[in-house]
Amino acid sequence: MNQHLGKRIGNKMIRMILLVIASSILTFMLMKASPIDPLQANVGQAALGSMSQEQIEKLNEYWGVGTSPVKQYLNWAFDFVRGDMGTSLLYRQPVSEVIAVKLMNSLFLMVIAWGLSGVLGFFLGVLSGMNRGRWIDRLVKGYCLLISSTPAFWLALLLLMIFGVWLKVLPIGLSVPIGVETAGVTLQDRLYHAVLPALTLSITGVSNIALHTREKMIGIMDSDFVLFAKARGEKGWILFRNHGFRNALLPALTLHFAAISEIFGGSILVEQVFSYPGLGQAAVSAGLGSDMPLLMAIAILSALIVFGGNMIADILYGIVDPRIRKGGAG
Repeated sequence: MNQHLGKRIGNKMIRMILLVIASSILTFMLMKASPIDPLQANVGQAALGSMSQEQIEKLNEYWGVGTSPVKQYLNWAFDFVRGDMGTSLLYRQPVSEVIAVKLMNSLFLMVIAWGLSGVLGFFLGVLSGMNRGRWIDRLVKGYCLLISSTPAFWLALLLLMIFGVWLKVLPIGLSVPIGVETAGVTLQDRLYHAVLPALTLSITGVSNIALHTREKMIGIMDSDFVLFAKARGEKGWILFRNHGFRNALLPALTLHFAAISEIFGGSILVEQVFSYPGLGQAAVSAGLGSDMPLLMAIAILSALIVFGGNMIADILYGIVDPRIRKGGAG
């Protein structure tokens, strides 16, 4: 068991390294193909017109304009491997410091949304699958189909308008109250400001897990061992606890960890709507401002988060399923 699990983890780690390298190259190529002029985007055309040629050349050197793309990428890669992420051109700070602050805000938001969407999606899927054809099944299916076709940014704007503008019971943006020092910000303040963005992400992440769990529960309820259990008088919660929970949890668990990429991708749009200072908002600012070091670091970190979620899902799959745990032996 340990040897098989170690081999699986080793293969996953190799694939993760290759994925990170491919992601960094693709991000670099897209940044170089961008039509945005970093000098005009960050300095302004009017300011450039009033500068001397020497000042413009210094700015070109600072933003890497005119440098060979291959040389620029190799220099960045060698520094990154040594632990130097570089300096953010927009924030004028080390990229590691910018990432540390933005990542903590995003993780706080995404962990809440990820947990809520998983629990709620699994509960709704089980409830719908065990009551196939009834009104509650039709209600859950209708909700999931509606939400799955709803853009995250549109839902964020709708919730912002209802709870932030009309009812005025929740803040309209940011991660902390305005005008409060960092030392004075409490956990309650952070939770209060994370309600709307976390709610948006959790609502949009429910549908896939709920529909997938529903189909699995329908198959379980039609199986011979469940029919035999019903003949013995088992029903309701007892039936689900003894025969449905473990079988339905396995695919839902795998899908939930694989959905980390969806939560992460949705957080970029949601953070923009709510002006939430997280990793997604930093990625947009870095892309529009041609901040190469910051965007490259965010791309690699994103790949690690997404691929790490898939790897954890595979490991947990092997722990839950005895066939995987034994290496597929019959």
